[in-house]
Amino acid sequence: MHERYEAVVVGGGIVGSSTAYHLAQDGVETLLVDRRDEGRATDAGAGILSAATSSRGEPWFGFAAEAVAYYDDLVAALEIDQDGPHGYAERDLLRVAIDETEADRSDETLAEVREREAAAGPPREGSLAELTTEEARTAFPPLADVRRAFRYDDAARVDGRRFEGALRRASEARGLEMKDANAERLVVDGGSIEAVVVDGDRIETERVVVAGGAWSASFGDQLGVSIPIEPQRGQIVHLDVDADTTDWPIVSPFRGHYLVSWDDGRVAVGATRETGTGFAPHSTVAGLQEVLDEATRVAPGLAEASVREVRVGLRPVSADGLPVLGAVPDVEGAFVATGHGPSGLQLGPYSGKLVAGAVCGDDPDVLEPFGIDRF
Repeated sequence: MHERYEAVVVGGGIVGSSTAYHLAQDGVETLLVDRRDEGRATDAGAGILSAATSSRGEPWFGFAAEAVAYYDDLVAALEIDQDGPHGYAERDLLRVAIDETEADRSDETLAEVREREAAAGPPREGSLAELTTEEARTAFPPLADVRRAFRYDDAARVDGRRFEGALRRASEARGLEMKDANAERLVVDGGSIEAVVVDGDRIETERVVVAGGAWSASFGDQLGVSIPIEPQRGQIVHLDVDADTTDWPIVSPFRGHYLVSWDDGRVAVGATRETGTGFAPHSTVAGLQEVLDEATRVAPGLAEASVREVRVGLRPVSADGLPVLGAVPDVEGAFVATGHGPSGLQLGPYSGKLVAGAVCGDDPDVLEPFGIDRF
């Protein structure tokens, strides 16, 4: 490890790893410092990529649509830059209504998705289609008798751990250096970044990106700003089913939980959204009951599945629910990239690209609504 770098990225989850990847792609001599805290959101997230079927409005939706579209370019680059798995795959998404109350909301949801697709350009033929109960269960055999269901075939899912690994391998090939260590302190002098203290060692740099996820707020005082980020605990249960799940779709019920199938006979079901629990990345009886009750309400055929593992992540949620991205006012060379909440895997790679651009002197207008000076 050198004593000086052009840039230091603090935090190695999906956002920090993407930022470091894009800096390395631009030829910036970069050090990625990652403490690998237990409960990182990247390690636990389900990775659903489908902005159009979200109920969130602007400015989140416009940013999310661009972020999901960016995956195509990034995945293509990673398939060239490294030879390991990246964990990304296109998948259909089933939006399902189990009871009459949910069914009553279906027409509104369908209209919103079509409106969003039309705003982005003419919808592809067949991208959105209503299914019968039999068709829905053929697609996802454990499913209940649904009142309404529609299939959206422009979604995808990503394994956060694998995607982070692919970004790091590609970055190393471009000269990125990484250190599993604690970034203890940022050294600011005369309104400019001068160094980062890493496990007691002073690392000289003029540019720092704070991408510490739920732990990012601890750097606020050093930068003279408030970084209003709190941890939101999410509990996710991974089930083993005795079936070939390769072509099973993502299932998105109306109550906000989900079922995400993977190619190895695994279905991830979740997730809780618990605030006020602090930095406590452990499962609870109440949380697991919530997750499993909803999973079996939507898909009673999962009742005989076995539990493979439970993952718990601490999502970084900002005071207004939007990401916190870009330069820190009044501190030359300081940048933040955090606050993605439950959509870190959806937004993170694109956020990293844009923040890396800002570090290199770009000033993308798309970051304006997400600046830290809004607080």
